[in-house]
Amino acid sequence: LFVAYANGANDNFKGVATLYGSDTATYKHAIALATVTTFAGSICSLFLAEGLVQAFSGKGLVPEAVLASPDFLLAVAAGAGATVILATLLGLPISTTHALIGGLTGAGFIAAGPQLNLTHLGSGFFAPLLLGPVLAVSLTIPFYRVMRVLSGRLGIQRESCICVGAQRFIPVRQLQYSAALQQYILPALAPAGVDITVGTRKDCVEKYSGRLFGISGQSLATGLHYFSAGAVSFARGLNDTPKIVGLLLVVEALHIQFGLLAIAAAMAVGGLLNARKVAITMSRRISRMNDGQALAANLVTALLVILASRYGLPVSTTHVSVGAISGIGLLNGSADKGVMSGILASWLLTLPVAAIVGALIYAVAGSFPLS
Repeated sequence: LFVAYANGANDNFKGVATLYGSDTATYKHAIALATVTTFAGSICSLFLAEGLVQAFSGKGLVPEAVLASPDFLLAVAAGAGATVILATLLGLPISTTHALIGGLTGAGFIAAGPQLNLTHLGSGFFAPLLLGPVLAVSLTIPFYRVMRVLSGRLGIQRESCICVGAQRFIPVRQLQYSAALQQYILPALAPAGVDITVGTRKDCVEKYSGRLFGISGQSLATGLHYFSAGAVSFARGLNDTPKIVGLLLVVEALHIQFGLLAIAAAMAVGGLLNARKVAITMSRRISRMNDGQALAANLVTALLVILASRYGLPVSTTHVSVGAISGIGLLNGSADKGVMSGILASWLLTLPVAAIVGALIYAVAGSFPLS
């Protein structure tokens, strides 16, 4: 349950990060959507992601005798949970999947020694983890370009804007500031006492014009953006919950249905109480994007994670989501490479830190055995 709480705190907001980052939703509305859809994904994982439950129970990685030991599972959970909660307090979006693998590796090395199945570790865990962010970046960029061409042919076009005050905006097409401001905008707003400040491109909120099926382009983009964010959160619950349930399954601490509900609840509480720092990093610091760009990133993330869950592949929602958001940032030129480098460094440290903590906990637990 501690691992589930830490997972919720670090991961719950990732699915809706683009909603908050693009100012489409407030923090409260975004985290509420994430909580509901993640919980739904957790419940559905009981029926759709059985393969991940078995994969993260440690079967095939260490001998059965080790798996039956509560000391081993305690060490795995402590290593993973401590690593994820530390990253959460630092505002770093890391992978619970990666942390669980680190805990399994560290505790497994101490418990099983040469019997630790390194071949299974590489093919069953590391390969999908490394492939996830690469696929996300590779697919998001061309997918967004196709979406942009298609929307243009359907009459949906992006418009730049002038931001007036805190909320209002005036859409314009390729506004020539020197002429248009003096001739049209300033005279219209001067009687109302409104001041206009011309900022940089990154300060401008892009909206969509045109209509499709009788729906305005902006309403359509916003609605699809919300749907895609919910889909990513659903996929995250579907992918992460069974990994943690696998720890309970081995020692039969709870019946699997009750264990799943307890873990889903702990994830929800963790997200509601401790998600804000990671939310800021994911939403504001990696890159900026409009609704259409966010939609492309979310759809790629949801598709990859749902397919991985269905076929029992332990990809990281964090890696895939950050990869997709970074891909958009690289495409539109807003990616903060310093922030991306810091996140990459935290990913590289996740596994060894979790492995060291897991190994230490197992060594200590061996002196005071639980079984």
